[in-house]
Amino acid sequence: MMKRFIFHNSLLSVLLLVMAAAAVGCSEVKEVGEFDNWKERNIAYADSLSDLTSGRVVVTESDADAMQVGTLYAIETTASTNKLNQYVYVKKLTSNKAGRRPYYTDDVKMFYYGTYITGSRFDGNFKGYTGIDKGTLDGNQKKPDQFNTSTQFGVYSVITGWKTALQYMREGERWIVYVPYQSGYGKDGNGTVLGYSLLCFDMIMDEVMTTNN
Repeated sequence: MMKRFIFHNSLLSVLLLVMAAAAVGCSEVKEVGEFDNWKERNIAYADSLSDLTSGRVVVTESDADAMQVGTLYAIETTASTNKLNQYVYVKKLTSNKAGRRPYYTDDVKMFYYGTYITGSRFDGNFKGYTGIDKGTLDGNQKKPDQFNTSTQFGVYSVITGWKTALQYMREGERWIVYVPYQSGYGKDGNGTVLGYSLLCFDMIMDEVMTTNN
């Protein structure tokens, strides 16, 4: 009788251990969900970018021309909030001081690749750098190929973060642009883009289409 009692207790212990392991496994899967704690993670990402700019703020076109390739800068946007000023964060990968700079009323042809902070794509017309690509990024790598076509749109017609960045870019330049949700699609998102998303873009200004407006 004593042997049978020990056997039952041992079996029960094994079952409890299996159940506990399964519960931990489920918990771990939930913790690594791509969009878990989405608001908090995107705000933290934006805060980290702000820290990395170390006061480097682009205010004028001359400031934009003087940006060092590969260095992160901040540009104030016109996003309306009740709190602190809003910024987009930009990193120039290639410079072209001879290129034209668009006005608010102009159209531009752009190559762009948009991803979340997780690196997942949500839009774009070529495959470039993502939100998880850090450090030194080579502007001559991951470029559009002969199968990619730039997209034309009005500077005035896009999200606030793009309006701001585009008016400082020059034709032929390639920038990485990080747009916090306040200057992007806000708290509610848009279409498949989730609310509170910080949007990461690899952008190449292919051509400025000057209008007569």
